Amino acid sequence: MNKNGPVIIIEDDEDDQEFLKLVFKKLGYPNEVIFFFDGQAALDYLNEPGALPFIILSDINMPKLDGFALRSKLKMDADLAVKCIPYLFFSTAVDQRAVIDAYSLSVQGFFVKQSSMEELEKTIVCIIEYWKRCAAPNNFPNP
Repeated sequence: MNKNGPVIIIEDDEDDQEFLKLVFKKLGYPNEVIFFFDGQAALDYLNEPGALPFIILSDINMPKLDGFALRSKLKMDADLAVKCIPYLFFSTAVDQRAVIDAYSLSVQGFFVKQSSMEELEKTIVCIIEYWKRCAAPNNFPNP
C-alpha cells in the first residue's frame, strides 16, 4: 500500500464525482484524487507499470466493467494483488446480497454513499484515516 499514492474513485455519476471532489478539496488530504467513469478505464490505469494508488473507492453499478467484476480481476491478477491496494465499495446500491457478494471478493469495506456533505465528509475521514494508519505487507523493506 502506497500511503502517498493517489486515491482512485470509480464513479459513473458526474454529480457524485463533483460532490466527492468538493469533499476531498475541503478535507485537504495531500493525495491526488483520480476519477474513472468505469471499471475498465480504472483497470487500464492500474495495469500501468508505475501505478501504485493508496486506495480504491468503487461504485458497484458501472458501464463496461462493474465493481464486482473489477474487484475479481484485481484479486486474481498476481501483479495487481501484490500492490496491496485497499479496495472498498462506495455505493448507493446496498442490500444484503450486494454486501455478501462484496465480502466474498475480499473487499476491505462497503460504505453507503451519504446524501449530505457533512456525513460524506465523516465517512471519507474515517476511511482515509484508518488506511493511513494500517500496515501492509509491502510497507516493509525487502530483506
